[in-house]
Amino acid sequence: MSIQTEWASQQMLQWCQYLLDSYAYWVKQELIPRQGTAYDQAAYLFNCPFVVVSHEMQPDPVLNYGNRAALNLWEMNWRQFTQTPSRLTAEPVKREERARMLRQAKTQGYIADYRGVRISYTGKRFFVDQAVIWNVLSSDGSAIGQGATFSVWRFL
Repeated sequence: MSIQTEWASQQMLQWCQYLLDSYAYWVKQELIPRQGTAYDQAAYLFNCPFVVVSHEMQPDPVLNYGNRAALNLWEMNWRQFTQTPSRLTAEPVKREERARMLRQAKTQGYIADYRGVRISYTGKRFFVDQAVIWNVLSSDGSAIGQGATFSVWRFL
């Protein structure tokens, strides 16, 4: 499957709607312009210049979505990215900090000022600043995952 096929699957189109709806619910603003069809919105989200990533709720969450900016930053293709436990996006010494932040977002619904060091697939370290992390809700209001977005990063 091509990368376009992956992000444009019915499952991902629905997930993108959950990401966008949940972001608007918690943050009280839209992540992207909500125009056109679910496909149009998913295409905009995938191709936007800022990073958007997510994982579902699991004991050891695995990434289930990353837009083009995220795939480029973490130096992975869609398949690699969506098979990666999200904890592996942080260096081992930073994983407890990351886990604490995810717990805080889960309790509060979202946090709007996360910053920390992340690591790409090839070992490049980068500092993320002003990240927003939010709980992803299903249409019935159940928490089904967490999303994150940021547009500020620098390589270390």
